[in-house]
Amino acid sequence: MNSKTRKLLSCLIVFMLVCTLFNFNVMAEGAEPKSNLKVEAKSALLVEPVSGAILFEQNSHQKLAPASVTKIMTMLLAMESIDSGKVKLSDKVTISENAKKMGGSSMILDTGEIRTVEELLKGIAIASGNDAAVAIGEYLAGSEDAFVTLMNKRSTELGMKDTSFKNSTGLSAPGHLTTAFDIMLMSKELLKHPTILKYSSTYMETITEGRKSPIGLVNHNKLVRFFKGCDGLKTGFTDEAKYCMSATATRDGVRMLAVIMGADSFKTRNRDASMLMNFGFSKFESTKIITKDADVERIILSKKSDKYFICKASQDFVVTYEKGKNVKITKKCFIDEFKKEVKKGDKVGYCEVYVDGKVVGKVSVYSDRDMKKPGFWSNFKTNMGDLFDNSL
Repeated sequence: MNSKTRKLLSCLIVFMLVCTLFNFNVMAEGAEPKSNLKVEAKSALLVEPVSGAILFEQNSHQKLAPASVTKIMTMLLAMESIDSGKVKLSDKVTISENAKKMGGSSMILDTGEIRTVEELLKGIAIASGNDAAVAIGEYLAGSEDAFVTLMNKRSTELGMKDTSFKNSTGLSAPGHLTTAFDIMLMSKELLKHPTILKYSSTYMETITEGRKSPIGLVNHNKLVRFFKGCDGLKTGFTDEAKYCMSATATRDGVRMLAVIMGADSFKTRNRDASMLMNFGFSKFESTKIITKDADVERIILSKKSDKYFICKASQDFVVTYEKGKNVKITKKCFIDEFKKEVKKGDKVGYCEVYVDGKVVGKVSVYSDRDMKKPGFWSNFKTNMGDLFDNSL
């Protein structure tokens, strides 16, 4: 090889190295971050729960054992009963022998012990108590079997097509299977009952009422302590299921929900969930579009517009959307029928919020004043006035 050839070959090698470096930098800056996410668990899913946007998925429809993540459905049925008024947090529940004998994680409840619904919810959300899950299921449905029937009925209603529950605890049982996608569906529904986050975000709790030895509860979800904004929802582990989790966190008004199934260790589970939620927070932002007690809409009660009331928002409402994306946000009020009058502060309907024409939520609205609904004679006089006005 002569000197000219060697020089040409050297230049070619240098050129190739420069090109390689250039291409690497372009990919590092311009590639979608999603391509760099490496989830070690068997199955995973990341969703922005308000819009329902799926930001990452890996084998999200693969049927797997969910372990104690099952208890998301247990908590959902409990919260729906509470928020509908069928059950109170203060209701007393007597612990059965069947509940006491549950193996695995436990509140260490005794047969005949009396605990409140709220205490049992704490036992489920914080310590993943199998005894608490069975006790609350028996209280709501009469027996564990009847409660499992309700669990499967509710899962069907939520569109959880690949789920079959065999118990309320998540203990291994033939055919007790679900998917990351289905877990996401029931987790999203549970998030509609924010009271549960008060319990699932608690790291440690002690229950002393009526006991000689206190019940100490420690959260199995270590992310509530170590991951900024994490406030739930549920972890799980069995030898069959390995390490599972439905994790949620909120930052600057944005909420993320990550589901992990089949991780080989709790460290892998926590790392995967944290990585996915951090990715989600990097992609979305939020804006408050309705402020609690602010005017939402003026409702006219007469044709002459001299009788009206102002709808006011009962709570804040935040819209979450993808960063850099132009979205159209609109609102529409729906007013309930009322017979004669409304009092100041009475709930009168709700306001729906739309992003690009899709409903993303609603806020209850109340009246800013006392107002009587126009009666027959009032409407008659108004109509007669209109008739004479039109004849001029």
